[in-house]
Amino acid sequence: MIRKLLFWSLTVLFPLPLVLTYDALATEPDQLKFYIFLGLIAYTWWLLAIALSTRPRWLDRFVGLPAIYGLHGMLGVLAITSAYLHSENSYSPSRLARDLGDWGFYGSLTVLCYAVFFMSGWIVDRSRLLLKTKNLLETVFRHQLSVWIHRLNLVIVAMIWLHAHLLLRVNQHFPFMVLLDLYTVSVLSFYAWNKWVAPDTYLTGTVTGNDPLGESTRRITVDLGGDTASSQPGDFFFLSFQDSSAVGREWHPFSLTGDSRQALSFTIRQHGDFTRRLDNLELGSRVRLEGPFGRFESTIQGRDREAPLVFVGMGAGVAPLLSLTAAHHTTRRIHLLWAVRRPEDAYYRSVLEEYQAASGGRLKVTTKVGRFRRTDLDEILTAEEISDGGFFIVGPNPAVLANRRLLWRIGVSPRRIHQERLTM
Repeated sequence: MIRKLLFWSLTVLFPLPLVLTYDALATEPDQLKFYIFLGLIAYTWWLLAIALSTRPRWLDRFVGLPAIYGLHGMLGVLAITSAYLHSENSYSPSRLARDLGDWGFYGSLTVLCYAVFFMSGWIVDRSRLLLKTKNLLETVFRHQLSVWIHRLNLVIVAMIWLHAHLLLRVNQHFPFMVLLDLYTVSVLSFYAWNKWVAPDTYLTGTVTGNDPLGESTRRITVDLGGDTASSQPGDFFFLSFQDSSAVGREWHPFSLTGDSRQALSFTIRQHGDFTRRLDNLELGSRVRLEGPFGRFESTIQGRDREAPLVFVGMGAGVAPLLSLTAAHHTTRRIHLLWAVRRPEDAYYRSVLEEYQAASGGRLKVTTKVGRFRRTDLDEILTAEEISDGGFFIVGPNPAVLANRRLLWRIGVSPRRIHQERLTM
């Protein structure tokens, strides 16, 4: 909680130098200055959102990627609100400055609306109708198109930067303009380095396995060729298949299944447009890996070793939980709940049976065809698990949200529920 509060304090700390510098130099009436502050705050929040979109690994280990994505999205909403108040209550004699400001505002509003519907689960994961509509529209608005539309934020920032440079009441303050340019150049350079230079330093591997698991799931194995990943159990990577034209080179997140650091395995449900093409992925294809990401292991290490762990996986969501089970089944009490669509989808049953046999009674596995309901949890979970257990949920967004609400209703504290959604 303290880490997240420190992380969210960036919304206040990041704009502060610009605001204080302008306040010290400008002589406008306080009311007009206030609305200029709102414009500066909106601009710095857009810059901060762009910086967060690079997924800094050190920040992921500090608060987790879901928290980074959450603040990234919230900054977009807050910036739009602040920019609207700025535009409605300030004026400029320069027609070009006004036009650039308006274009930047409406452009960012368009990108935000698009991202909320296609690139996040804020709305669609809570409405079956909207989710079906999104899945239908994604035949046109594919993932890679969505990524490029989201990058229009760079054009919007350029327009707002030029807008500021054309305002006489702003550009007359040289120290302030130097600081504004420093903000802009630093963030855009950081973004460019992470998107176009840093990938050359990522781990690379070769596809050595592409095996079907049931009707709609595959296990992809990537050999790092002697290199070792700095991964932990429960981690995930973003993968890009470099020379497979049948699949595409866009980046997608997949969770580790095993505990090996040299031959990484990923269990992938073939649900979206990209994953359905994994049947065509050829052995020997080169893979670039960004990561690892994840905080499940550090969260477990921070818990009482005597307190039980409850893993809840839906379908392919068992993948990171399987690697956590492999790491801890002989030292911690674990109850793994695995919901599958059909009996044959329990493709890791034999592996889990081996873990159970080696656990000395510490590991319990409950597999169910169909979702877990409240009556099931009342029978399956012990009173100690409900009162003291650490719960780790992995699966599609709607399923994770539904299971989280279910656990709240039976008395599990939200502070003990940790989640990873397969469709971030």
